[in-house]
Amino acid sequence: MANVRTYFIDRLRVVLTALVVLHHTAITYGGSGSWFYREVSDGGTPTSLLLTAFCAINQSFFMGMFFLLAGYFTPAGLSRKGVRRFLQERLVRLGIPLLFFGVVLGPLTIALAGSLKGNAIGESWLDLLTTGAFVIGPLWFAWALLLFAAAYAGLSCVHKQAAPEPNRALPSSFAWLAAALAVGTMALVIRQFAPVGENVFGLQLGYFASYIFLFALGCVAANYRWLERVERRQARGWLWVSLATIPILFVAAAFAGTIHGKPVNFNGGLGLPAIVYAFWEPFVAWGIIASLLVVFRDHFNAPSPLWRRFGEQAYGAFIVHAPVVVGFSIALSGWTAPPALKFAVVGSAAITASFALAAALRRLPLAQNVL
Repeated sequence: MANVRTYFIDRLRVVLTALVVLHHTAITYGGSGSWFYREVSDGGTPTSLLLTAFCAINQSFFMGMFFLLAGYFTPAGLSRKGVRRFLQERLVRLGIPLLFFGVVLGPLTIALAGSLKGNAIGESWLDLLTTGAFVIGPLWFAWALLLFAAAYAGLSCVHKQAAPEPNRALPSSFAWLAAALAVGTMALVIRQFAPVGENVFGLQLGYFASYIFLFALGCVAANYRWLERVERRQARGWLWVSLATIPILFVAAAFAGTIHGKPVNFNGGLGLPAIVYAFWEPFVAWGIIASLLVVFRDHFNAPSPLWRRFGEQAYGAFIVHAPVVVGFSIALSGWTAPPALKFAVVGSAAITASFALAAALRRLPLAQNVL
């Protein structure tokens, strides 16, 4: 793996990071989901419905794909560094940003969001800092990766890592189908105890069926270089599955009464919307993930100084984007433009500023060891 050129995977990380920023901006302006600041709370407007659709489709694959890519480079890192050094470096690279966001940036984001209520940003931030508030925010991802890395390292001590087989056959379409059904079933089971939206130790376990599966798949795929060998034909077939599946969620919502203003529970339980949602996610995700891998592998797998810089800045941009998104949203709260336009302007500005801020942070002493 170390000698294989995977420029396209670095570029996928950049695109996924930009989608994270846009996802949280979409929630600000009417999309469904949880975020520090919501300017538009009416979910029935056309813009809100479109942003909700964007958030739902995004949620089905983007964080899962982050875990897939993280898993893909985990076996090589563990093999090269050994268990102790591997865990030490994971603790530095994931633990320090987690603590910094939780103690500093998270409280700052809350202070920014509360400024429209007349609270002074500096005073609110200082209050949160002095009371020891810890706000995990989007850095739950780092917390989850720490747990996954520790689990993989522990398993490696019990079971020897498999030898690389770069020519091993790719999983069949039947295996993809079985995996989607298994992940959907597990998601439905988990959501009986931890519905979507409910945090358990800072993690929304309702989404973790796909996260765990995709991280594990990435670890297994690394030995066979599967992500670099996904067949165009198979990706195209599953993309059609994804496109055919996407409308099903919204049809189920309509039948459940959303068009009449009735509340619909997608998050847990055994109602039709919750069952549909649990299985909808993997059937949408598989085709999008496979298609992105193929498109980026075939068209964006050459060295580029510009993309290399973006790739270096992506992790830092992910870490700092929350106060950036909220800051721009608050700054433009008095602008009486349509929410769709504000989404486009704030989203674009926040992506640009988050990457620029990450580039500045990387110039600090020792920062590149973390970022």
